[in-house]
Amino acid sequence: MATEIKVPTLGESVTEATIGKWFKKPGDAVRADEPLVELETDKVTLEVNAPAAGVLGEILAKSGETVGPGATLGTISAGSGAAAASPAAARAPAPAAPAPAAPAASSAPAAPPSPAAAKIAADRGLDPAQIEGSGRRGQVLKGDVLAAPSAPAAAPAPAPAAAPVPAAPRIASPPADAAREERVRMTKLRQTIARRLKEAQANAAMLTTFNEVDMTNVMALRNQYKDLFEKKHGVKLGFMSFFVRACTQALKEMPAVNAEIDGQDIIYKNYCHVGVAVGTDKGLVVPVIRDAETLGLAGIEKTIADFGKRARDGQLKIEEMQGGTFTISNGGVYGSLMSTPILNAPQSAILGMHKIQERPMVVGGQIVARPMMYLALSYDHRIIDGKEAVTFLVRVKESLEDPARLVLDL
Repeated sequence: MATEIKVPTLGESVTEATIGKWFKKPGDAVRADEPLVELETDKVTLEVNAPAAGVLGEILAKSGETVGPGATLGTISAGSGAAAASPAAARAPAPAAPAPAAPAASSAPAAPPSPAAAKIAADRGLDPAQIEGSGRRGQVLKGDVLAAPSAPAAAPAPAPAAAPVPAAPRIASPPADAAREERVRMTKLRQTIARRLKEAQANAAMLTTFNEVDMTNVMALRNQYKDLFEKKHGVKLGFMSFFVRACTQALKEMPAVNAEIDGQDIIYKNYCHVGVAVGTDKGLVVPVIRDAETLGLAGIEKTIADFGKRARDGQLKIEEMQGGTFTISNGGVYGSLMSTPILNAPQSAILGMHKIQERPMVVGGQIVARPMMYLALSYDHRIIDGKEAVTFLVRVKESLEDPARLVLDL
C-alpha cells in the first residue's frame, strides 16, 4: 500500500509553498525521516521528510509548482525491489494527478478581513474585497490595508495609470545579448523581501541619522577575555552582543524607537525582541532574539550562533522570525563602510553596523589612529522625532565607547 507524502503545516499566515527541488527520483529507495523534497515559502525554506521507508513512487508536484498545506506531493511504495518498477507505470497518469492538487490550496472560501484590517479600511474608505489578502485562505490583514492606498489611486483611471505599468519592465535585449542572458524566477523568499522593502519605503516617513563610534575599548575588552569567554561559555565573543546590549539599554530610554504605528495608535513595546539580520545564499532572514534585555553577553552570543548556523542550513522556524520590535543589520561583515538600512516593517527603527576602519582622530589635542565604525539609524519620522533618534544613537555610542556602562546598566 502506498504512503502519501503531504505538505506539512506551514505556519501562521503562510498559505502556500513552492516546490524547490526533489532529492530523490521515482524508483529510488528512501528511509523513514529522510529528506525528500525542499519547499520554499515567503518566510523560510523547509524540507519534507519521508513519512515511511520504501521506494519513491510517483511525484505529483514538480519543481516550481505551488502547493498548499495538506496537498499530496507524491507517494512511497512499500518494498525495495519489485516496487521500483511501479513508478514507471505510475508516471503515465501523472499529468492528470496534479489537477486535484492545485485546488487543494484554493478550494476553501476566502476568510473575512481581520477586525483591525476592517477598521483601517473603513477609516480610509477602502473596500476590503478589493484588497489582496496575505493571510490564511486569503484573509486581508492590517498590513495588506496599509499597503493598499497606492492601488485605489491607479484604479479610477485605468487608461493613464495602466500605461506606465507595462513600460516599467525592462526593454528587451538585442538578440545577440539575449542569447547570453539567463532568466530565473525569484524564490518566494526573494519575492517577499522585495515586496516588504518596497512597502517599507512607501508606507513610512523614513529618515536616517549617522554617528561614529570609537571601538578601541570594546576591542580591547574582547581581546582580553575572548579565550576565557569561549572556554567557559562554548561560544566565541563577537561584537554583536555588545551592540544588542547597548541597543536594549537605549531602547529603555527611548521607547518610541521600540514602538510601532497601528492606524491612529502608537503601540509601545515594553520588551525588546531584537531581530538580527543574517545573510544566506537564498536571501536575507531576520531571526529574533526574544527578551534580549534580559540576556547577558553569553546568552546573546549563543542565540546568535545558533540562529546563524540554522539560517545557513535553512532550518529556521517561521515563528523565530516573527514579532521583532527592533532590528540590527551588520553590513560591515561584507566590507560596507556606510549605508542607509531600510526599515523592517512594522518596526519603526533599524540600526546599521559597518566596517571597522582605522582613521585619524583628534584625541586630547593629538592626531591618533583609532578603529572607528560608522553607525546608521533609519527610523520612521512619523513616530520618532529627530531628537529621539539622535539621542538613541548617542546612547549606543556612549555604551560602546565605555563598555562598563553595559555591565553597570548606565
